[in-house]
Amino acid sequence: MANIAIASDHAGFALKAELAAELLKLGHVALDFGPADTSSVDYPDFAQKVTTALNPGHASLGVLVCGTGIGMSISANKVHGIRAALCHTEFEARATRAHNDANVLCLGQRVTGVGVALEILRVFLATPFEGGRHQARVEKVRALEAK
Repeated sequence: MANIAIASDHAGFALKAELAAELLKLGHVALDFGPADTSSVDYPDFAQKVTTALNPGHASLGVLVCGTGIGMSISANKVHGIRAALCHTEFEARATRAHNDANVLCLGQRVTGVGVALEILRVFLATPFEGGRHQARVEKVRALEAK
């Protein structure tokens, strides 16, 4: 299927492991950028690893997990070409892929249960970008990156 870059910080480590296993189960290659355990780390470092994998095309999508998902989404969205979305529901995952062409899913281990997170991941991966009227909006977002 596809190469999916995944990483977390220490607060998202357990959920990251569940998501990586699900990626494999779905036939994807999970490019796990760490961390290797629950020792305290800085989330921006791991957001950078995933976004770096997306920009040259080593991975088609990314998944980032921290305690709330907020720090990861803020960090990832600082990188040119990244449209990271923090999702708490399947609806948000479907809408952000279809309408925003989001390429990084952010989740929070402390706020989203494993079962819900797995379903959000499945929906995120299965939903294509609709293009059409949404394409012009995505282009406007891309134009903001240049400023």
